[in-house]
Amino acid sequence: MSVARRLPAVLQNLSLPVIAAPMFTVSYPDLVIAQCKAGIVGSFPALNARGPELLDQWLTQIKEELDHYRRTHPDAVVGPLAVNQIVHTSNVRLEQDVQTCIRHQVPILITSLRAPVHEIIDAVHAYGGIILHDVINLRHAQKAIDAGVDGLILVAAGAGGHAGLLSPMALVGEARKRFEGLLVLSGSIVTGDAILAAQAMGADLAYIGTRFIASREAHASEEYKQSLLSSTAADIIYSNLFSGVHGNYVRESIRRAGLDPDNLGVADKGLMNFGQGGSKAKAWKDIWGAGQGVGQIDDTPDAAEIVLRLKREYASARARLAQLPWPAK
Repeated sequence: MSVARRLPAVLQNLSLPVIAAPMFTVSYPDLVIAQCKAGIVGSFPALNARGPELLDQWLTQIKEELDHYRRTHPDAVVGPLAVNQIVHTSNVRLEQDVQTCIRHQVPILITSLRAPVHEIIDAVHAYGGIILHDVINLRHAQKAIDAGVDGLILVAAGAGGHAGLLSPMALVGEARKRFEGLLVLSGSIVTGDAILAAQAMGADLAYIGTRFIASREAHASEEYKQSLLSSTAADIIYSNLFSGVHGNYVRESIRRAGLDPDNLGVADKGLMNFGQGGSKAKAWKDIWGAGQGVGQIDDTPDAAEIVLRLKREYASARARLAQLPWPAK
């Protein structure tokens, strides 16, 4: 794991080794554009656009604004765009949305729940794009590897939204034993120190979501954002009640919905449905997703300021580690 791997071309010119996670009801064009302008990968779920036509409009808008920014800021590092596609039978828009992304030549597709079929992978590779697939365990990882994806997003314990239970050190270590491709780590990463730690474990990039919910551009209610500032890791509840898939949610939002966060029932995974833009609108609109890193979030600045802080923390962490007395000569 100590051998440096060459990143795909689309990821070689970033201000930080970071992909902003696509978040239901939160990642809209304003946030995505700000993330890309800050030099990291900006992303959004295709299903945040409430119809295929709106997805087409969003992709046109994002491309035009980023192209204009590049022309007016020729020395700026501008990150690429990624779009998340839910590969699930209830997502009746999947084929149409994928074709829209292919027509726009979206540089990165992030697939979730089920590994993408070869036709999707081949079509994206044909124009030079890459596909990353998010997984919570090694069984799912192997299916994605066998399908031919370019990279794995390892959703470890403590990640916001739909997350797994494996330690990031275990998940990265075992994934790297069987996969030489791109590894991206998700799970409570809200500081530059944690980005460097992800790389030290063997990941190539960090996947950051919750920190960007608490940003000015995020399409989240003020109550949602403020709840992150007042929460700690102990206030994040892991449950599958709201969508049929286990995920991490803010205790306060569960209580506000009239439920007991410490006595939640169990949902039938078969009820999972993405046909209306999410497994259930309530799971993302009223029951707020967040990762266990919330206790390190204290304000809601612009996305650009968040990235600037991450850069400073990352540089400081690298310098601090360089001063350690190990290994002994």
